[in-house]
Amino acid sequence: MDIRNIAIIAHVDHGKTTLVDQLLKQSGSFRENQAVAERVMDSNDIERERGITILAKATSVEWKGTRINIVDTPGHADFGGEVERILSMVDGVCLLVDAAEGPMPQTKFVTSKALALGLRPIVILNKVDKPAADPDKALDEVFDLFANLDASDEQLDFPHLYASGIGGWADEALDGPRNGMSALFDLVLRHVPPPKQIARQDEPFQMLATTLGADPFIGRILTGRVEAGRAKAGDTIKALSRDGERIEQFRISKVLAFRGLTQQPIEQAEAGDIVTLAGMSKATVADTLCAVEVDTALPAQPIDPPTISVTFGINDSPLAGRDGSKVQSRVIRERLMKEAETNVAIKVEDTPGGDAFIVSGRGELQMGVLIENMRREGFELSISRPRVIFREEDGVRLEPIEEVIIDVDDEYTGVVIEKLTGDRKGEMVDMRPAGHGKTRIIAHVPSRGLIGYHGDFMTDTRGNGVLNRIFHGWAPYKGSIQGRRQGVLISMEDGVSVAYALWNLEERGKMFIGAQEQIYQGMIIGEHSRDNDLEVNPLKGKKLTNVRASGTDEAVRLTPPVRMSLEQAIAYIDDDELVEVTPKSIRLRKRYLDPHERKRQSRAEG
Repeated sequence: MDIRNIAIIAHVDHGKTTLVDQLLKQSGSFRENQAVAERVMDSNDIERERGITILAKATSVEWKGTRINIVDTPGHADFGGEVERILSMVDGVCLLVDAAEGPMPQTKFVTSKALALGLRPIVILNKVDKPAADPDKALDEVFDLFANLDASDEQLDFPHLYASGIGGWADEALDGPRNGMSALFDLVLRHVPPPKQIARQDEPFQMLATTLGADPFIGRILTGRVEAGRAKAGDTIKALSRDGERIEQFRISKVLAFRGLTQQPIEQAEAGDIVTLAGMSKATVADTLCAVEVDTALPAQPIDPPTISVTFGINDSPLAGRDGSKVQSRVIRERLMKEAETNVAIKVEDTPGGDAFIVSGRGELQMGVLIENMRREGFELSISRPRVIFREEDGVRLEPIEEVIIDVDDEYTGVVIEKLTGDRKGEMVDMRPAGHGKTRIIAHVPSRGLIGYHGDFMTDTRGNGVLNRIFHGWAPYKGSIQGRRQGVLISMEDGVSVAYALWNLEERGKMFIGAQEQIYQGMIIGEHSRDNDLEVNPLKGKKLTNVRASGTDEAVRLTPPVRMSLEQAIAYIDDDELVEVTPKSIRLRKRYLDPHERKRQSRAEG
């Protein structure tokens, strides 16, 4: 059967997964009466809850006798490591662009990777039925983007379609007949070349592993595109590392291929097809699986380096071990090492004490998703404030800079620019009207200045602003950046919080806890209205006397407490604070719970 391999790439929320839904439906991958979830490719819980794609996933459809392998990729910069690997498996890309927003930072990032590999994109202007859509302007911006990324003449001569993923149609003309996705399928068959690997079917077997998974029945599985030769279940092959060193020799227990949404066993894997092999025990992502006689490893795509690090430690608070079952540092280490093996954008290092681990990655969202997965698995952790990773070059200290694109209502542009270019040391690059009463601001800001900024940004723009960011490059260190302005309210007692005490504390600042919650000495229970930390007693009940006078009892009505999400909590804390994460709760605390110990440490540091 004829084969085409394509990846669908786009900025977050531009409609990739919804479009793949339509391609699956219209190619007959589902039965007429089959119950199918919306955004069927977002298969894990966190993807469904957040409405974003985190893991790249493959599927395949048949169209006019040709098998089209489709890879749905994440759109968020924090998960760019997934995209970089996937592009080496495909022969063409469909670049999806929102007709109202135009190309965004992640569009630029993924497109630059695709163009560097020599792939010729198909541009799909999606969501053309939105009221604010301007497909012609978006198309011009895509052309300018390609030109800025040094695309070849062949790549600049790209075909484009107008589409509505939710409406289920794609067409060559904006006012075309709009009957289904057939125009897109036909364009893929015409424009994307068949895999070059088909010509190497008679050579010894070679395949580069691009994603690692685990199946409860067959164990470890690796997916990739077969670069040469054929392989079937029962064959003995070996795995080579990037440097060509032999890792292991094993027998293939199963060969699977994507058929619609499921993976089905097939008789043999052939050059050019995207398949999954089982049977290995050590081989991992970026390794070459090959016939026993082959000695050279296939070149693997280099991955961009991590930009932030977070310390994962054991939970040593007085409430440790009550919610979770996995609390030992050995178990935490095993889980983090397993994550680093499957996710090439994450690196894990041990600390000297052995009960904490430094995890480096792309951004706060990537770290938040890893921590969220671990707490759902029953882990208890203490998490430090994210730190930016610096570099030394020729004696100069460099720090990562991010390109920030902000779409915001005109009236809020002043406060946004002031915050970014003032204390956060950013530089304005561009500012232009985006239509419909909005302004687009582009700035280059140090990664340090963006930690914890998202909450401020949402407050400053009344929740209407959209902020997108992407790693831009390295620049000389820009000096100190002030952290959080406010101090915090710290509990001085262990016990259960009392409504009367919290009611009296409300004038001191906003609360993070409600009444009848378990608290301990050194736990952060609220934000102080001033810039210093304050120790308070949230257990103090009302003094009762045996004489009651009418009018002395006031009803205690508490302001609802501020409940932070995991990412907000991690971005909020200061360097001397930790986030305690358990399966049931997220608490903020001081690193040193004892007030005397805190004073001693601040004197030692000061």
